[in-house]
Order: sequence, then C-alpha cells, then structure tokens
Amino acid sequence: MKLSAIISTLGRQAELDVLFRSLEAQTFRDFEVIIIDQNDDDRLSFLDNAAFSFPISRIHTPKERGLSIGRNRGLEFAKGEFIVFPDDDCWYPEDLFARAIDAMESKSLDGLTGRAANESGQSINGRFETKTQTVTRQNVWTTQIEWMAFFRRDLLEMLGGYDPVIGVGAASPWQACEGQEIVLRALEKDANIVFDPSMYGHHESLYSRRPSSQLIRKSRNYARGHGRVLKMHGYSWAHMGFWVVRPILKAAFNLMRFRPALAEQAANVAIGRAEGYFDTSPIRKHSAERA
Repeated sequence: MKLSAIISTLGRQAELDVLFRSLEAQTFRDFEVIIIDQNDDDRLSFLDNAAFSFPISRIHTPKERGLSIGRNRGLEFAKGEFIVFPDDDCWYPEDLFARAIDAMESKSLDGLTGRAANESGQSINGRFETKTQTVTRQNVWTTQIEWMAFFRRDLLEMLGGYDPVIGVGAASPWQACEGQEIVLRALEKDANIVFDPSMYGHHESLYSRRPSSQLIRKSRNYARGHGRVLKMHGYSWAHMGFWVVRPILKAAFNLMRFRPALAEQAANVAIGRAEGYFDTSPIRKHSAERA
C-alpha cells in the first residue's frame, strides 16, 4: 500500500460525503482510508459496509477526543508508505494524490506540504508562500496546513506522531498549530520537507466579514496554540512580538473601517498568541518515547 489517508472525525456526516466523492475521483488508486470515529453514537456505522472503490476501515473510539489523538490512533493501523491526514470537511482535486506521491518519490522527500484554496485555486484560510521552497523554522507558519501535508510513515513513527496536547479537541488550551509543531520536530531530525504551492486542496472559507461570537472565541483558542508552539520551540520574544503586532494592527484597521466584530476577532488572536507564549506551565516536547 502506497498511501494511507487517516481521517479523524467528530460530529460530522454530510461533509464526509463530499470528501469521499473526491477520494473516489482520485486518479491514483493505491491508497486506503482509515476513519477514526470519535462520535459517542454510531452515526457512521454505515461506513462498515459501504461500497467504495478504495479500502476503508472505521475505528470507533468514543472515549477519545482530540484531532491529534485521532491521527495518532489511525497511524497505528496504517499500511501505507506515505500518510496524509484529510480534514473531515475538506476535498481534493482528482490528481492530487498522484502528483504528491510522484513528487515525494522522485525527489526523495520526507514530507510535502501544500495550501488551502477555493475552487479557483486562490489561497484561503491562511497566508501561504507563492513559490516552491524547503520548509524551515522561518517559513513553517506560511508553508502548510495540516490536511495538505504528506509524510513518510517512518518519519511519523520516529517522531511518535502528533503531540496529543496540541490541536483541536485536545484537553488543553492549545487548540491549533499541531501541524507546525510536528514539522518543527521533524526539522530537528533533519527531515527534508518541501512546500509546493501547486499542491492544494479545498475547504470552506473560514473568513467572514461578520464573524460569530463562536468564531471569535475559536480564534483566541487557536491563537493560544500558535503562541505555545512558538514557546515550545524556542522562538524569541522579538519573533513572538511580530505575531502579536500584526493582529493588533489589523484590529485597529478594522475599527477605523467600522468593523467591530472583525476588530474583536483580530484582538483575540493577539491576546491568544500572547497567552500561549507567556503561559508558565511546564513544556515537554512530544517524542516517540512518550507516545
């Protein structure tokens, strides 16, 4: 098996249908799908007998929560030489798997990252570099999104997978940036990871001119994860200051444009990043020994 697609999911069903249709359309066929079902109920039991053109396994883990925990659980069952972790509400162009595997094999890469885009190919849900480049400590924040990262399985196993205390659903305040965190650990092992902006997948845009109160709260939770990962991996106060000043300026701009909700959201990002960075709780980097 060349590729394992590991999907950790909670609370979604209709969105999976969109993802599965894009998987059915992939021109590359040597892949399997592993579903880590964290739902308390059995809403996804239909997958056990579903007739897909690719092998699919559902692992029901109702007592576990957290995206990173789910991805690590799926890794235990994966047979593929390469691994990708689709979001349960994303979808992919039909040639993505073929192009990704070809690039990783032909260039002997340990990892290949891409970006989120709308159907027109325009970047969404983050700021991404525009040129192909090696991923480094300096550009790790603008060269990836978790569901557009392909890895060699042996690299993930050497790292012990994702840090379970970081990411959406984790039992901690650090609700994002698990992707950057695992890549930073990989770089410490001299892994060769490349960002290619021609590699992109699709997702609904998370941007709104009128963000809900729930989205504003999430922005702060996600930003705490960013600040925590900056602290974990030894980024300087000056570097941290850059990531705090940017949303402060954005908040001021939106206030001048009479967009109070967007200003509040940007301010929450700045506050969250500072909270994550200056938190005094002990830091323990994840490793295979602690997995």
